[in-house]
Amino acid sequence: MAQRGAAQRPNGQGKICQFKLVLLGESAVGKSSLVLRFVKGQFHEYQESTIGAAFLTQTVCLDDTTVKFEIWDTAGQERYHSLAPMYYRGAQAAIVVYDITNQDTFGRAKTWVKELQRQASPNIVIALAGNKADLANKRMVEYEEAQTYAEENSLLFMETSAKTAMNVNDIFLAIAKKLPKSDSTASGSPRGDVSLSNNQPAQGTAGCCK
Repeated sequence: MAQRGAAQRPNGQGKICQFKLVLLGESAVGKSSLVLRFVKGQFHEYQESTIGAAFLTQTVCLDDTTVKFEIWDTAGQERYHSLAPMYYRGAQAAIVVYDITNQDTFGRAKTWVKELQRQASPNIVIALAGNKADLANKRMVEYEEAQTYAEENSLLFMETSAKTAMNVNDIFLAIAKKLPKSDSTASGSPRGDVSLSNNQPAQGTAGCCK
């Protein structure tokens, strides 16, 4: 019998692994915009602030494995900080987002990474996303500084732009590749009632499922 989260596909070709992923970061760094770009291929110039958390799903394909992400997009406002553990508890992956034009958000991202390292699952895959790369002319956080920090803390790292779609699919794919795919390590049971009607395969290399 297949373990939870690693269901065999109906035609016997490969398997489906389901993983919980949480986005963390300061308010207005573009967490919701990254998710919207990844899941729907859309970008809204004026994105309303998330209240509490939003939930979406999306799938990516890796060889014979279909990876289904259950994505929790958390609110960045300080008043919601106490709710964050509820969302990252049991998560297999996290994307910590900062705004490359705002040094303070990078400092806040480091705080989130420390919290995840202390309190989240021991084997959680953490990615650091320097968002708003399309505003490089207003850059306040140097690429090399963030890359060095990521290497020192064993994080995946990419600069992204939800506006132009730069590296958005790529960072989710990189996480999918790093997550364990064996039946005993994938977790969460596939549930038909969680998929949203707007859940379309990601554009580009991510949208390979048929």
